Amino acid sequence: MNYEAFSNDSLTMMYAAVRGALAADDEQERQHADPRFRVRETPEWKKHAADLESEMLKRGMMFEVIDWHEGQEKLPF
Repeated sequence: MNYEAFSNDSLTMMYAAVRGALAADDEQERQHADPRFRVRETPEWKKHAADLESEMLKRGMMFEVIDWHEGQEKLPF
């Protein structure tokens, strides 16, 4: 995907979508259900997030990095 073609707001929205899908999967797993989006099991999700992060860093954008460990606890920084 050509991330350079997207606006800053578009990059932010796509990154939020990855975070949301991951949170939804985590919640379903806590309820002992199969994850709907399979974010952790699908390497393309992590690559998509990494590519978004790379482009956002290149632009000097501020964002909270996704914690890929179970539960996505907020980091204290």
